[in-house]
Amino acid sequence: MKNRMLFGAVALISTVALGGCGLIPGTGGSGDKKVTIWLMKDSVTADFLGRFKKSYEEEHASVELEFKIQEWGGIGPKVMDALAGEDTPDVIEVGNTQVAQYAASGNLRDLTLESMRDLGSEDWIPGLAEPGSIGGVQYGIPWYAANRVVIYNKDLFEAAGIKNPPKTRAEWIADTEKLNGDGIQGMYLPGQNWYVLAGFIWDEGGELASDKGGDWQGALDSPAALKGMQFYSRLQSLGEGPKNADEEKPPQGNVFAEGNVAQIISTPSTATLIEKQNPELKGKLGYFPIPGKTAKAPGSVFTGGSDLIVPQKADQRSAGYEVIKALAGAKWQEDLAKTMSYVPNKPALARVVEGQESTAAMAEGARSGHATPNSSQWAAVEADNPIKPYMTAVLQGGNPATEAKTASDKITELLAGS
Repeated sequence: MKNRMLFGAVALISTVALGGCGLIPGTGGSGDKKVTIWLMKDSVTADFLGRFKKSYEEEHASVELEFKIQEWGGIGPKVMDALAGEDTPDVIEVGNTQVAQYAASGNLRDLTLESMRDLGSEDWIPGLAEPGSIGGVQYGIPWYAANRVVIYNKDLFEAAGIKNPPKTRAEWIADTEKLNGDGIQGMYLPGQNWYVLAGFIWDEGGELASDKGGDWQGALDSPAALKGMQFYSRLQSLGEGPKNADEEKPPQGNVFAEGNVAQIISTPSTATLIEKQNPELKGKLGYFPIPGKTAKAPGSVFTGGSDLIVPQKADQRSAGYEVIKALAGAKWQEDLAKTMSYVPNKPALARVVEGQESTAAMAEGARSGHATPNSSQWAAVEADNPIKPYMTAVLQGGNPATEAKTASDKITELLAGS
């Protein structure tokens, strides 16, 4: 994922600007092996990297770490050039949903054995582990994650007599109906928030697209996916979200900040923007995972985040993997989660954020995390995005099955590279 949602997660803390293609200062290591790592701007603070560099070089006297900070804009072609052998780094941070695209080049190191032997890959959160594995081969090592939760106005919940956040979809709908009215929107849900729709589809056992023996086909017209859209429509009707726009038009945090919206679905970082716009809401915001069909597990969510890959043509492939092993291991995962308010790569490590209501809710939701279809062509779908007009058409009264078939056919066409 190109950190469309994760840039906000960084806003939960005070991020130090790292600078495009800058180098992170540290001990100035004198090792005879230089390991070059590309990280994305604002993924972590300079302070975190400084601590990591100092600690790692003290423990590995023969290694010097060189961090080069990259901009998300235009990163795809730059990574592809690097994988082909042009100024190839030893480790690259990539969006979790980008791994398939890079693996298709044939220029990534297979890390399957290492991930099982050293990193306990069977315990990774699925939304990061799944997109890093292509055809049973683990190319991407999960680094960090973030996902959407429900942000709610505690005062409005209390006024409606709702003492505890809902645990099931049925409770959620009932509470939202109770909240909606008398000038209050029970839920502000724009009509084209397709990441939220994806979660409801996954809850029903459906998919956005399915791999049929190597041929990807759009799946919005499956019975399960149609049930997901039906639930979305019901929830969306309990507020005044626009049917023909996404969460950025207008920014849903701005709408919530007006004080008459009970709930939105967003990353916790939106709360920072809400409180900045309306300081009277400070301390009045709560968070809970998107409810599931039963209380046994939270609802499915799209998991965004980053994986770490090793180029096959890197000079220091083995040394690069050792750096990944440290970054993806328990010690630095816990440090990263506390520093950046991210979800660590294993549910068991989320104990370190239990005292942070927003991040804890996000980590709980990540247990039911998913990623977008693991096709190397998925970026083309997001660029054209037939899912958005499909949603609008249904919400404006179109026949769900007919509109879903049209959108599914377009997804199939895009995934075929047409």
